This record gives sequence, structure tokens and C-alpha cells, in this order.
Amino acid sequence: MTMNATRASRTARGVLFVHSSPRALCPHVEWAAGTALGGAVNFDWSEQPVLRGAMRAEFYWEGEAGSGARLASALRGWEQLRFEVSEDPTPGSDGARWMHTPELGVFFAQTDTAGNTVVPEDRIRYAMDVGGSDPVELHRELRLALGQAWDDELEPFRHASDFAPVVWLHQVG
Repeated sequence: MTMNATRASRTARGVLFVHSSPRALCPHVEWAAGTALGGAVNFDWSEQPVLRGAMRAEFYWEGEAGSGARLASALRGWEQLRFEVSEDPTPGSDGARWMHTPELGVFFAQTDTAGNTVVPEDRIRYAMDVGGSDPVELHRELRLALGQAWDDELEPFRHASDFAPVVWLHQVG
């Protein structure tokens, strides 16, 4: 395998969704993301209609495998921030997704090639052990394993992107 082929196989892509950030924090979010990705970045910020005074942004990134974890780690310290980071799978690594809310902190999940959350066997066994014969408790544990509380809290903020401008790709590949 050539050096370029090796480098290409380790290149990952993903998306950073900043669902809500106080306006004053926006430049700091860009700086932290740029530091995590190894170069300056500029986001196209827009008003977040769900939370007065907050801004939102979507940023498509490319970098080494593991860049998604660096992004999530760089942003997790700010309590006022709601964000999601996704990293698509590469030939040498699984896909991943991080969600953060001020109330819940960070949730991490492995993802498959279609973006579905993958729940490891040990986590399912744990949920079955804790749930025992109580279906309500089993349901609660499985919802926790899937990050449902984070999805529930972020969903209204995600819908704000329905009003964001669409970028049409004319040449792909």
C-alpha cells in the first residue's frame, strides 16, 4: 500500500452541529474546533429560533480518524453549549457520535455505516441484568444505552436546521 493510500484510508469525515451557543461564545467555539482539527475554521452562524439569543451552526469537517473525539473533547467543557459531533466510519475505524447538552453532559455511541447507534453486547446484557423481569426497567436501561434522553433534549434544536439554507452539490465523487 502506498503512503497516499494509507493516509486516505485514515481520513475521516463528519459533521459538527452546534445546536445552541451564546453569541459571545461563538468565536471561542470556532477556535476550539479549529485547534482540534489542526487548522482555523469559520462557521456560518445563524439565529437559533428555539432559544432566544442563541446561535447555531453546521460544519462539515475532514481530518484524521479520531478527529470527532478531539472535537467533542474540545467543546464539552462549556455548559451553555448544545452540540453533536459525528464521525463516519473509515476502513480502519468505526463511526461515532457524541451528543452534549448542558443538563446531561456528553453521550458517546459507536455507529454503523448507515449512522445507526450500535449498542455493544455487554451493554445489552447489563440492561437485561438490571431490568430482570421488569419490562419498565429494561426499557429504561435500553433507552439510556441508546442516548434517548440526549436525543429528546436536542430534537427541538435539530428542527431549527429545517429552515437553514440548502447547499446543492453539483459534482460528487
